[in-house]
Amino acid sequence: MPHIAIESGEPGIRGLFAFRPETAGPLNALAEVLLRGDNTLSRGERELIAAYVSGLNECRYCASSHSAFAAAQLSEGMALVDQVRANPDSAPITPKLRALLAIAAAVQKGGREVTGKLVDAAKAEGATEPEIHDTVLIAAAFCMFNRYVDGLATETPDDPAAYYAQSAERIVRYGYTSTTPAAGQPG
Repeated sequence: MPHIAIESGEPGIRGLFAFRPETAGPLNALAEVLLRGDNTLSRGERELIAAYVSGLNECRYCASSHSAFAAAQLSEGMALVDQVRANPDSAPITPKLRALLAIAAAVQKGGREVTGKLVDAAKAEGATEPEIHDTVLIAAAFCMFNRYVDGLATETPDDPAAYYAQSAERIVRYGYTSTTPAAGQPG
């Protein structure tokens, strides 16, 4: 049961954004830039970073939603997402993405856990400084989103096929800042 009365009936961050719409705009704008803006990392890869960090934080709502968003934008689909979330070291991903996920995992533990060794390893695999920057910011933002969702004990849908897949369709088509009714939010 949520810690506050969320009358919209929406789960996760969507309910929180309905509760305080003045926070929705800036947070959705951040998600739009990080996860959908121009970037050398694909949208699917960036959503995968968000899903991975959310899984490490054990935020069921965010991990489930961003896993669905990543799967919808990666040709390998949910099978790859599941492999990465289980063990990125053995998942069939590029060495560059593996190195970026190691940075994301370090951020999840604490900002100072990101070492020069991790950054150098990512650069050695071809990661650019903007990609490293964006990985750190995605991981940090999702630690915040995860704590926002779980800190208020929001409700989490149990049926990923019914809820998260529909949300993924909206995100892929309209993004995070769309004014389309029922457009998805980060989290």
